[in-house]
Amino acid sequence: MVAKALMFQGTGSSVGKSVLVAGLARALTRRGLGVRPFKPQNMSNNAAVTADGGEIGRAQALQARACGVPLSVAMNPVLLKPQGMTGSQLVVRGQMRGQVRARDFQSFKRGLMPEVLASFHELAAQADIVLVEGAGSASEINLRADDIANMGFAQAADIDVVLVGDIDRGGVIASLVGTANVVAAQDARRIKGFIVNRMRGDPELFATGMTEIARMTGWRAVGLLPFLDRVRDLPAEDAADLAPGATGKGAGQAKLRIAVPCLPMIANFDDLDPLAAEPDVSLTMVPRGRVLPDCDLVILPGAKATIADLAALRREGWDIDIHAHVRRGGHVMGICGGYQMLGRGIADPAGIEGPPGRVDGLGLLDVTTVLEGSKRLEEVSGHLLPERARVRGYEMHIGRTTGPDHINRPLIDLGDRYDGAVSPSGRVWGSYVHGLLADGAARTTLLARLGARSCGHDHDRTVDAALDALADHMEAHLDIDGLLEMARPVRAA
Repeated sequence: MVAKALMFQGTGSSVGKSVLVAGLARALTRRGLGVRPFKPQNMSNNAAVTADGGEIGRAQALQARACGVPLSVAMNPVLLKPQGMTGSQLVVRGQMRGQVRARDFQSFKRGLMPEVLASFHELAAQADIVLVEGAGSASEINLRADDIANMGFAQAADIDVVLVGDIDRGGVIASLVGTANVVAAQDARRIKGFIVNRMRGDPELFATGMTEIARMTGWRAVGLLPFLDRVRDLPAEDAADLAPGATGKGAGQAKLRIAVPCLPMIANFDDLDPLAAEPDVSLTMVPRGRVLPDCDLVILPGAKATIADLAALRREGWDIDIHAHVRRGGHVMGICGGYQMLGRGIADPAGIEGPPGRVDGLGLLDVTTVLEGSKRLEEVSGHLLPERARVRGYEMHIGRTTGPDHINRPLIDLGDRYDGAVSPSGRVWGSYVHGLLADGAARTTLLARLGARSCGHDHDRTVDAALDALADHMEAHLDIDGLLEMARPVRAA
């Protein structure tokens, strides 16, 4: 049987394409179809480790989970991980290819299309239908010539498109109709339908809007999706989705107060999601320009560029706040890049993150990090020390961290080696393991160290329940049979 494919592009970034594809993937999988997600090009500092030792965007990891299939580097063949205002780390088929400046990438990316198409056809060979997600806006005509993410890919793969607009932002009619008028005629012909996302209030109030969009564009109205609160239980992909202030079930009344400084290159911040579901925890995201509040625990999460984020932390004066917090008896936890910051220093002899050199760390752990060698990308499991609580997660980092606190007081026993470090006081912890807090046993143990009780929720079940609720939402409000009719057979490679 020949697989079919359909692409979902947006009128702009953050209109809900990733969540939409995840919900459709779960809905179609429940109908008995073999579904695979695919995003030709993604830009995100949140990545997931695949079983074959690569990395892909976490949005595609969530979509694969919705399909009930293992992660594959083919699902996101080109991943850009920003490392500043003008440059990014380039990951192709799960492996780092080096650094690339935004200006240079525009001409460089045309050479990536063969690998993108090969990945697409690899997935098509495994599926009944491939759900393709575009990136950013479909109407970026200034980038169209060498595009591999939106209409350029749709043309190369010869597939049709459904356009997604976000009514919650306002101006959705102009966004959708404007896109029809801005894109080239040959691209506009590929757009077969549209979806209006995140409707708040009575859907009947926008019935005329749906009719008028269809009349002015000639596209099929696939559906008007009401806002769904359960989406909050799904991991966010972009740092822009991190709301400042206290969040979570325990906000304003929790026994345990956790503060997280929002650094510019924050990465894999979904490590924090399981804490937000704990009734005994108030999780506060601290934006730049604010002092760290009085709290019980400060968490330094992952960072795409550790040295740059460490400098940003010092510019904010948060290093002073953290040291004062520790002197008052507070706890600090660092994950991946945050762990590296807690040590005595970070050396970058090869200039992986910038000019070669060394910077002082916060000095809260007696360890030192050297950024060298290949990136470690692997799923891991082991036990938290000394309680022996189960740990499951993944590592995704460049560099090795060694020193007395790692040798004498590691945080995790991974079986063949030890990970992390604990200070002599026992109040500062560091680890390279992402997903550490998602495992109920490890989270319960760490919260108990701080005098708090975990509600014992299963984070994985929470995410799966949210995906099921999202799929129900899609079935109720979208013409899914109509979407299946729009999907075209995948042309042979």
